[in-house]
Amino acid sequence: MEKSDLLLSSPTSEEILNLKLKSVVIRRKILKMLHLAKSGHTGGSLSIVEILVALYFKVMKYDPKNPDWGNRDRLILSKGHAAPALYAVLAEIGYFQEEELWRLRKLGAPLQGHPDSNKTPGVEISTGSLGQGLGIGSGVALALKLKQNSAMVYVILGDGEMQEGMVWEAIMASGHYKLDNLCAILDNNNLQIDGKVSDIMSIYPVEDKLKAFGWNIITIDGHDFSSIISALTLARTTKGKPTFIIAHTVKGKGVSIFENKAKYHGVAPNDEEFEIAMQELQKQEEDLLNG
Repeated sequence: MEKSDLLLSSPTSEEILNLKLKSVVIRRKILKMLHLAKSGHTGGSLSIVEILVALYFKVMKYDPKNPDWGNRDRLILSKGHAAPALYAVLAEIGYFQEEELWRLRKLGAPLQGHPDSNKTPGVEISTGSLGQGLGIGSGVALALKLKQNSAMVYVILGDGEMQEGMVWEAIMASGHYKLDNLCAILDNNNLQIDGKVSDIMSIYPVEDKLKAFGWNIITIDGHDFSSIISALTLARTTKGKPTFIIAHTVKGKGVSIFENKAKYHGVAPNDEEFEIAMQELQKQEEDLLNG
């Protein structure tokens, strides 16, 4: 699916509405998957929905019928525990049947708790051991440059993951090789499994650190589609350095009982929570449709 021709145009109000509606659909599917599985990561899956929706429904080029198409843009979900969000989007665009979503984390099913590129079409790299995704993305971006392939590589990281030393090795290497076909996106909700990132091991001021390594830095609201798409456009058109988008997000975004609560990092919704969440998302959809 060729999307690059749309990238330089700002989204219309109708496009923004459709992207917001699509986000509600994706959140419903994420929560249904987790509820049926009785395990998984709620907070970090919900916080990256708008980022993934903007990438796959507006920005990236790909072909679900040909997952290995050489000119596709690559998405690496380094924070692999947020796999339900990626799975919901991949099913929505046709990489596999929606029914597979409801077998999340089941024995023998292709959709595991962390993405497996050997089992799931559309998954570029098996991830989950935090800290590895950006190094892999740097290598892929460098290889594409050597092949004179214009495809972009996008890597989504968690802010707790930024405490890993190997992330900073990849940041140094990417800046050194001026990988302007690489865009890292930080899901900066400031919560990890044990509490606030700023309390456990602060990564701040992250913008200043990244800039010192030679990256182009863009800071945005990670739930605002105009800001996300504008940042991704700048990333694609910036030359001579890689781009790091600091996306300020809300862990558990979209459902009030999950928002900004570290305890939902790796906990699936129970029956009562699931019903509350479905009702809230139904109300959001109605409000969007009614203007």
